[in-house]
Amino acid sequence: MTRRREKPLRFEIMRLDDVDGTPVDTTVVDAASVTQIVQQAAAVGQRLWIRPADSSVS
Repeated sequence: MTRRREKPLRFEIMRLDDVDGTPVDTTVVDAASVTQIVQQAAAVGQRLWIRPADSSVS
């Protein structure tokens, strides 16, 4: 039996403007990095939008 290699789960994280909530910048990270980014944003009161990344986004 051949084992399929699974792609790592990746997320797109957008930092949102404090005033109107529009995306300011975007980054794509692996699942292991999401917690660290969320904790850093929470520490400074930053708003984020996190969603699974498209396979075409790198």
